[in-house]
Amino acid sequence: MTACKATAVTTTPRSIELLDNASGLGAPVAGACLAVAYSGGRDSTALLHATSVAAAALPGASVVALHIHHGLSAHADQWLAHAQAQCAAWAAQGLPVSLTWRKLSLTPEEGDSVEAVARDARYKALKAMADEAGADTVLLAHHRRDQAETFLLQALRGAGVAGLSGMPQEAQRHGIRWVRPWLHHPREAIEAYVRQHGLMFVEDDSNVNPRFARNRMRLAVWPALASAFEQAEASLAQAAGRAADARSCLDDWLAQSLVPLYATDSDDVPAGALDAHALLRTPLAHQRELLRHWFTMQTGRFLPASSVARMTQEMPALIDTGRSIQWRCGAFDVGLYRGLLSWRPASLAVAPVLDVVLSITATGVYPVPEWGGTLVVSPVLADGVALSQLGQVTLRSRQGGENFQLGPKRPARSLRKQFQAEAVPEWERAGPLIVACDRLIYVRGLGLDARAWGHSDEPLVTLTWVDDLTI
Repeated sequence: MTACKATAVTTTPRSIELLDNASGLGAPVAGACLAVAYSGGRDSTALLHATSVAAAALPGASVVALHIHHGLSAHADQWLAHAQAQCAAWAAQGLPVSLTWRKLSLTPEEGDSVEAVARDARYKALKAMADEAGADTVLLAHHRRDQAETFLLQALRGAGVAGLSGMPQEAQRHGIRWVRPWLHHPREAIEAYVRQHGLMFVEDDSNVNPRFARNRMRLAVWPALASAFEQAEASLAQAAGRAADARSCLDDWLAQSLVPLYATDSDDVPAGALDAHALLRTPLAHQRELLRHWFTMQTGRFLPASSVARMTQEMPALIDTGRSIQWRCGAFDVGLYRGLLSWRPASLAVAPVLDVVLSITATGVYPVPEWGGTLVVSPVLADGVALSQLGQVTLRSRQGGENFQLGPKRPARSLRKQFQAEAVPEWERAGPLIVACDRLIYVRGLGLDARAWGHSDEPLVTLTWVDDLTI
């Protein structure tokens, strides 16, 4: 860790006047509590100082600095100590600022981006701390150079309009207003503000690690780009702004265009299901954008480009032949069944297993890791199986020849026909089946076999199978 103190210079960018007028969109108001994400670095130090100075002039206004201890650097403890000392010193000078912090325990899995894992955890922690402090707005210290770099990185990753839009200046998510008040200000203005006020800040040694894409951009690409194109920062940030405008228009069109494509609500149609036949009647470019937008609206995630390509290429033949399929799309699965596209959290991959024996003596939750899920046993007043019949049950795969009775006055039919009648997708037909004393009790996707129902004069329960999920 390197602690730095800026020294004053005589020339400063004109936009420093706006920085001195606090934080623009996130300016505090009387009696309000405003939160600032504070790493201890140059940019967040300037933003925290400017916001605290502005709050000092307003009755009852306060500022809380939110510090994240990632635990990824050997200097993380020193950065926390610096943040604590800085906020204490400013408070002693009369600025209405306090600090709260949280230590993260990051466990990236093989193939995960450390940057992405840390970013997701950081935002969750920032929200939690803001909620605890009673702040509904969190200020972030990103500036114009950050926006220009983001645009370039997204372009190099082959991003579409959404990625090229960069970072929004203001967004409302999960009950928190996230604001980047300096997004249109050049980095030089922030550097000048820090020098003018003689602010102390820390330098993150990982900023020179070429392992991270943004560092490679800053160290190897940006100097040459800025030398060759003087207006690169402003121009690229402007391009991100135009992409954001285009994205807003596109999102409005997509939202309207999706409405007639949604399947009619009914008990056997998954919520948010899309009519694949109607989707395929639109031009191919529309199909791709509609799929992306539908997936994001349903899951809050972006649909991988590889998934978009596979789905649009494979759907026509699958629908023509009546086949069903399930595509893995990151943390979610998208399934095509009977002409409908639906989504669900991705199940953990579980290989076929041998029979698993359970002893069920009470209602509750019975994890079955061998099958990648949990059996939930719930009490019911009628149409349930007697708890006394479940002292020893076996979970097993389909073996062929099983039949199932949906209701007491309905005929028993083969599982294949019952699955088809109840529109159970193929990927939910593998099991487990639950058997007691060689009698079929429960089938995932169909429920309890009516022949297993008990009498109302004894404790009755129903069974529900829940997959373990990847998220």
